[in-house]
Amino acid sequence: MDGWSGESPVRFGYFGERTSDVAHARLRGVVALDGPSGTGKSTVSRRLASALGATYLDTGAMYRAVTLAVLRAGVDPADEAEVARVAREAQLTMGTDPEAPAVFLDGEDVGREIRGPEVTGAVSAVSAVAAVREQLVAQQRQLIEQALLSPGGMVVEGRDIGTVVVPDAGLKVYLTASAHARAQRRTRQDIAEGRAGDLDRTHADVQRRDALDSSRPVAPLRKAADAVELDTTELDVAQVLERLHELVDDRGLRVDVERTRP
Repeated sequence: MDGWSGESPVRFGYFGERTSDVAHARLRGVVALDGPSGTGKSTVSRRLASALGATYLDTGAMYRAVTLAVLRAGVDPADEAEVARVAREAQLTMGTDPEAPAVFLDGEDVGREIRGPEVTGAVSAVSAVAAVREQLVAQQRQLIEQALLSPGGMVVEGRDIGTVVVPDAGLKVYLTASAHARAQRRTRQDIAEGRAGDLDRTHADVQRRDALDSSRPVAPLRKAADAVELDTTELDVAQVLERLHELVDDRGLRVDVERTRP
């Protein structure tokens, strides 16, 4: 979330009516949206996917779900071998409907729990484990490949989508914003969702995660060389979406279709 209003043990599903059935346009291929937390990735990714009849994948939720599994198992996030073991055993199910994205851990809906402070405080350490990233990237590519078999494409958000997961995405956008603006958005989101809001603490956490995610040796947070950088500090959701739609059109990724049902 962004605060702006062996055999793979993961299962994927599209829950609910596919948006493309009622859309006038569909996305062709993949849009990769990368950037740090609080830049608006989740909000605009979901809305862009809905508008273009596409599926949606929040890769950060996958790392958060594995982090929750690690914490529930009583494993130290710094113990890479044990973290990798928990990740291998965790059963993840990802819902890719942009209107109702979902993440299940061992059959339990953990969508709210993975946004809590305990998971937030440990997710950078868990996601820096090479074995975890290798496993989840493979699963993410599997889902993207599956999504592209059907009309509608996919909007994928994360921190290494354009650089690692889908380096050949038709459109790569790197969202950024000032640390203060991002902390304000995260704090407002926490309060809106019933969690304690502390701007100073959130600001410190934003800076901490930026440093950890940008310096990890495996798939660090960085802008792809061919990505478009979009600073959302002074932009509202509508303005960011307007720019994203322009970029989709510039890349020729919008396919107009007839409405299939009322």
